[in-house]
Amino acid sequence: MKHFDEAALDREARAQRIFLTAFLAAFGAIVAIPQPVSAQTAFTLPAPPFDVPMLPSPSGNWTVMVGIGGEYTPDFVGSKNGKFLPIPIFTIHRAGSIDQFRGPRDSASIALFDVGSFRAGPAFKYVSSRKSDKYSELTSLGDVKAAYELGGFVEYFPVDWLRLRSELRQGMGGHTGTVADVSADVIVPLIQRLTISAGPRFTWKSTRATSPYFSVDAAQSLASGLPMYDAKGGAHSVGFGSQISYRINPQWEVHGYIEYEKLLGDVADSPLVKLRGSSNQTTVGLGASYSFDFRIR
Repeated sequence: MKHFDEAALDREARAQRIFLTAFLAAFGAIVAIPQPVSAQTAFTLPAPPFDVPMLPSPSGNWTVMVGIGGEYTPDFVGSKNGKFLPIPIFTIHRAGSIDQFRGPRDSASIALFDVGSFRAGPAFKYVSSRKSDKYSELTSLGDVKAAYELGGFVEYFPVDWLRLRSELRQGMGGHTGTVADVSADVIVPLIQRLTISAGPRFTWKSTRATSPYFSVDAAQSLASGLPMYDAKGGAHSVGFGSQISYRINPQWEVHGYIEYEKLLGDVADSPLVKLRGSSNQTTVGLGASYSFDFRIR
């Protein structure tokens, strides 16, 4: 964990505000497009000048889902208090493939491989910074910069009512470790357009992805009053999530969800969690998404 001057923190805050403003502007422009998804393409892009070996041709119709939601989530991982956060939504997959299902824990992703019941491609997740002066539990534990996790996902529907998904991401910035997420969702239509889904979750993190948030070095121990602690990687959490979604029309969908995680191993044993926080983490959220098609020649 490192300390950062106020100027650096201000730059990061400005960058986050600019990112959110740009996202909302792009979202507003997209939802103004009148064409229905899978009926008429919103626009056409030229094909790339070359093909990437081992990847299928990108030519054809694609469906984009964009949206935004809000969730009440722990102040930081391991906290016993909560806060409200805006959450962007973004996925791309082949038009005409299995009806798109997105879980609340899914990273932003692009399904470059999209064949029948199998999808795979790049995935991205943004992890916000953790500032020690923002929460009393973190006093004297130092700041952790924002992290950008880049990697990929694999998704499989063995039957049309069951989705299996796994993500593997590498961190840059606040942590430089590896994160793996595994989830399963049973998807049940209740009535026309109304669907409920639920299933288990598991997360594994390496030491470099765990230590910046849960270790306590000698200086931090002296200043904070917490015992020294060296957090190692391993099983990070298990949990269960459920979501209910309603498709208003082919473009618009609204959803609500609840996700529960039980922190495990060195994370749960960290003095930050045991003495000042909780290993039980619950997130409740609402969101809306808009889908549209585009074509690559």
